[in-house]
Amino acid sequence: MTDFFVNLGKHPGSRKLIKLLKLPIVFPQELSRSTTAWEVRPLENMNIIVGNVRKTQLTSIIAKTLASAGADVHVQGDTSTLMVYNEEGTGYGRIPKQLQSNTLLDEFKPHAFVFDASGMQTASELQVVYDFFQKKIKYLGTCGRMIIIAQHPSTIKDIEAASAARALEGFVRSAGKEIGRNGSTSLIIYVDPEAHDRLEPVLRFFLSYRSAYVSGQPVHLSANVKIHELPYFTRPLDQKIALVTGAARGIGACIARTLAREGAHVICMDRPSENEPCARLADEIHGTLLLCDITSPDAFNSILDFIQKKWNGKLDIVIHNAGITRDKMLVNMTSEIWSQVLEVNLISIIRVNQALIPHIQKDGRIVCLSSIAGIAGNTGQTNYSASKAGVMGYVQALAPTLYDNSITINAVAPGFIETQMTSTIPLATREVARRLSSLAQGGLPEDVAEVVTFLSSPGASGITGEVLRICGGNFIGA
Repeated sequence: MTDFFVNLGKHPGSRKLIKLLKLPIVFPQELSRSTTAWEVRPLENMNIIVGNVRKTQLTSIIAKTLASAGADVHVQGDTSTLMVYNEEGTGYGRIPKQLQSNTLLDEFKPHAFVFDASGMQTASELQVVYDFFQKKIKYLGTCGRMIIIAQHPSTIKDIEAASAARALEGFVRSAGKEIGRNGSTSLIIYVDPEAHDRLEPVLRFFLSYRSAYVSGQPVHLSANVKIHELPYFTRPLDQKIALVTGAARGIGACIARTLAREGAHVICMDRPSENEPCARLADEIHGTLLLCDITSPDAFNSILDFIQKKWNGKLDIVIHNAGITRDKMLVNMTSEIWSQVLEVNLISIIRVNQALIPHIQKDGRIVCLSSIAGIAGNTGQTNYSASKAGVMGYVQALAPTLYDNSITINAVAPGFIETQMTSTIPLATREVARRLSSLAQGGLPEDVAEVVTFLSSPGASGITGEVLRICGGNFIGA
């Protein structure tokens, strides 16, 4: 389940030998990942370069976010922009510096570039974006971040300004493919005018090492879901009750551990046949075991009875992780194989949610596991791809109906993740799958778990009805 070339590249001797022999081998950069619980200052002493088209209402929010997260900020902009960063940074002991020359970047290899394009008004102002990144991008540090913040095109009335905002998405996707070999990632955060107060926790997360395998993606923040609790930057899930389906192994087990690490009491649910590993997990994280087959017609009754007896029906977070594959070429696929996959991966989610949603508390969270197979398709996976695309459509259609309940629902679409299931894939196929991303390697279950945990937190209130790809900037379909 490990990437041979990533491991080989960790040894200087191997790199030296490959270079000496002039072999055409490029070692993927080992990714920096956070392994501890959330902290107040995830960007402690990291150099971050900021710029903008012009000062906007988001300037002070970005400045406060970076200062409170512990970053050392270097501002490229006019005096008025620098004054805002100075004002916000002073309270946190983080006095910004004005960037005088791009050549100085070679001295400290910045962790991230953050560019505020929310004030962009014309397509010609894309030149400002080019000017900011073109001379700087080569100085980006290993496993760095490149983030552009803009207004979502759908909220912009001016046609040219909307076009420019959408152009930024193409820019970010392509730039992510260029910086991926360095272990670095790119992202665009679209912020609706009413959602400015939702930006801070999102920016903190995606600048941190917890977002290691998310690249080239747009994230849309809206104010559609009302907020009843403020975001927490340590133990954000304290006193939350979370249900994780398919929790016994792999990604599901990792999600359960990560939710528990951040304070949630996790109900570890899996089939009765998974009793032993699921019970061990529940014991390890001080959670609760629930043996239930999600495809059972009365599964929702079993879940409801369980939470009613244990927590008086209280439920805050539902993670739909349970899923199966039954691969066959369509011409050879039986009706039974087709229906098995659709039942587990899609139909059971719909059926269970219909029963659980009335019991989910305000500021509740639902996260469904999809896959980039639902975006790009895979040979021999018409059933699996259909089910995972169906999950995306379900999430997008259901989200507006939950606005009044203050519940968000999102999907995550992992790419190639190193799990026990993918370890059975033939070696050559695994190697191709690993290299088909900007980061030239597979992701880890922890990468999925960190994103799912963030989407389960109070700080993700601005994200709903979205499909977030955890694929390392996959070249196919994403």
